[in-house]
Amino acid sequence: MAIKLELIKLRKEYGSLIAVDDVSLQVEEGETMALLGPSGCGKSTTLNMIVGLELPTSGDILIDGQSVAKTPVGRRNVGLVFQDYAVFTHMTVRQNIEYGLRVRKVARAEMNKQVDKIASFVGLGDKLRRKPAELSASELQRVAIGRTLVTNPQILLLDEPLSNLEAEMRHQMRRELHRIQLETKQTIIYVTHDQIEALSLAHRIAVMNLGVLQQYDTAYNVYHYPRSTFVGSFLGNPPMNFITGVVKSNGGQRYLDQNGAIIPLPPSKPLTAVPDGKSVKVGIRAETVDVVPAGAQGAFSAELLAVEPQGPEAVITAKFGGGTIKFVVPTSAVPKSTGHVSLVPHANLLALFDAESGVRLMNGAGS
Repeated sequence: MAIKLELIKLRKEYGSLIAVDDVSLQVEEGETMALLGPSGCGKSTTLNMIVGLELPTSGDILIDGQSVAKTPVGRRNVGLVFQDYAVFTHMTVRQNIEYGLRVRKVARAEMNKQVDKIASFVGLGDKLRRKPAELSASELQRVAIGRTLVTNPQILLLDEPLSNLEAEMRHQMRRELHRIQLETKQTIIYVTHDQIEALSLAHRIAVMNLGVLQQYDTAYNVYHYPRSTFVGSFLGNPPMNFITGVVKSNGGQRYLDQNGAIIPLPPSKPLTAVPDGKSVKVGIRAETVDVVPAGAQGAFSAELLAVEPQGPEAVITAKFGGGTIKFVVPTSAVPKSTGHVSLVPHANLLALFDAESGVRLMNGAGS
């Protein structure tokens, strides 16, 4: 697959503030990539540099192998859809969608053909004569997307496009964006702070924090194999459990010891490089834990504190050592009595992080 977009040590400084800190990544043609992170992490600044609204302090931006870092906005052939729709309120839907084609002086017959095609594609074929005041929020967002798609951009950039929509509308628009991506094979860069949007729409996710690229990988790997405690804590609901303790050994079995509270560690070659006495954090996703009979191999014990039924599943809060952990199990697996519960984490998804730096040391899969 050809590389459509490449960022090479992209950096943006505002005086002493480093908004984007030497970010490098590649996006393949036809791929959806999500820039994910909390407010102020640098994701929107990165997007603005790709589109040309901001000039990088250093580094380069390549589209189809050609540098565009100094190319003016209008000559990059990238389309940007804003968070607040930015439609022209005095224009009809048709006039909004055709705006980019009029700027390019496309012939009227061809313009009408393209507008009708795109309007039908985004579900607005019967609303071309309406004004924005007559449209719902999701329809306004479709106008903005249609106005961008009609110009056939090389890359479609979406900046928090669903954040102003209510929950049901967000679900609907996620499905629509997924359909658009599948049918157009458009390369999409999607900026969001919403992990559900990123995980459901993106092939790969770039997680950022304080201007630094924390991890860039497939959506599956970013979720299941986070490279730092930040990534593990930012994705997941409930977020990943982190349990701090010291690695110890007993009769060939290695385990985490938190002041006498013990979690057996699965056998793994990378674990042999972690010496006894090292302070680490064990990372366990809430849904990667099984409730088992007491004394089961590889199990650890925790004190049951609360059960929150959520339809077919339940969120269980338990005390382990000096803190609490949360795990999600099928309602049928909820313990019938209070007191202690025995838990076994899925060995291939259990992760170890350095207690001080938060960087992953290994996971149960040995990677």
